[in-house]
Amino acid sequence: MTAIRTELERKLSERRARMAVLGMGYVGLPLAAVFAEAGFDVTGIDPDPRKIEALNKGESYIGDIPSSQVAALVKAGKLHASATFEPLAEMDLVSICVPTPLRKTGDPDLSYILSATEQLAKYLHAGMVIVLESTTYPGTTRELVLEKLESISGLKAGQDFFLAFSPERVDPGREDWTTVNMPKVIGGITPACGEVAALWYGQALKTVIPVSSAEVAEMAKLLENTFRMVNIGLVNEMALMCQRLGVDVWEVIDAAATKPFGFMKFTPGPGLGGHCIPIDPLYLSWKLKSLNYTARFIELASEINTNMPRYVVSRVQEALNEHGKALNGSKVLVVGAAYKPDIDDLRESPALDVIGLLKEKKATVSYHDPFIPHVEHDGWALESVADMLKAAAEADAVVVVTNHTDYDYPALLKNAKLIIDTRNAFGATAKGNPKVIKL
Repeated sequence: MTAIRTELERKLSERRARMAVLGMGYVGLPLAAVFAEAGFDVTGIDPDPRKIEALNKGESYIGDIPSSQVAALVKAGKLHASATFEPLAEMDLVSICVPTPLRKTGDPDLSYILSATEQLAKYLHAGMVIVLESTTYPGTTRELVLEKLESISGLKAGQDFFLAFSPERVDPGREDWTTVNMPKVIGGITPACGEVAALWYGQALKTVIPVSSAEVAEMAKLLENTFRMVNIGLVNEMALMCQRLGVDVWEVIDAAATKPFGFMKFTPGPGLGGHCIPIDPLYLSWKLKSLNYTARFIELASEINTNMPRYVVSRVQEALNEHGKALNGSKVLVVGAAYKPDIDDLRESPALDVIGLLKEKKATVSYHDPFIPHVEHDGWALESVADMLKAAAEADAVVVVTNHTDYDYPALLKNAKLIIDTRNAFGATAKGNPKVIKL
């Protein structure tokens, strides 16, 4: 064991350790790029041939990673891409960054983790370090990944190889906190596993936070996103209450935010989006059900947040009624489709539900998003309109779902007949304007 670890530490310090990243999406590609920039030889593995072809051509498909960076790393021989798992035989370091969605039943879908682990186990060898980054419920690394790796390979974690969990903290579109400077929590299956994994990640990342176990690291990630989910649920319910009371929820929030302590500002919206906040807390809730415990805050917040798109559509319907029109047959323009401003990420975006519900009500729906030219979801497909202002002028109602910063809101206000603003995009400029209906 000492000889294996000593040789591995030498390889890390000399940048001779070869690294693979399983899953080259929003988490995997930035991680691969950071380690390649730090001098490691990195191979990205993904079953999507389009991603592999793009990477080997030096092209990026992730907004936060410019193609110029990918091209330079490929040219330097530091970044490679493969659609097969064979390169794992030569690897010392493996990060698993595959998706962990929910099934329609609300149960965790761990098929991507299980598939990646089964393939990895075929090539597992003494001295290999493996870190799972995919968000999941506490116990996954030990109960599923460890069990499968050991049973297939015959090797022992903490003796022959090292296994740890380190939750991804990627926030697409951010420039202040990126993969390289975001503090990285790491917990090992054994103390040795945690130490070796922390040493590896510390070669390229600025701050590594070791914790006592993989379960602590898994739970920490879920606490982060549950905190956000519950507080967003709170302000969403506050928006519902303020609407009934005839009070401006945005003014209420701004007033409360003037308190210099004991308050953190969250804002309401049309629903949750992105891979993490709408999904991760439900992994914890599902796990606790197996222990006969109901995660009441999570369940309630999920119920409130999940119903926000339906509430938005009801506000559109009410606003049209006030103007003597039925939602059935009305032209509705949805402005913004991404789950948050200034990115091209459509994952779990509330815009998908808003559009779907509007179509169910037989509205004629169009949308505009400069980052997302085409949307296909649940049996319907739309192309982003070419001219947003022209479409707004022709629409009976405009629903602002994503407040991209490049939008010309004064021009939109001038052109539209009726606006339902779910993001307070118009702010104080629309105060008292009968055209604008706030969430």
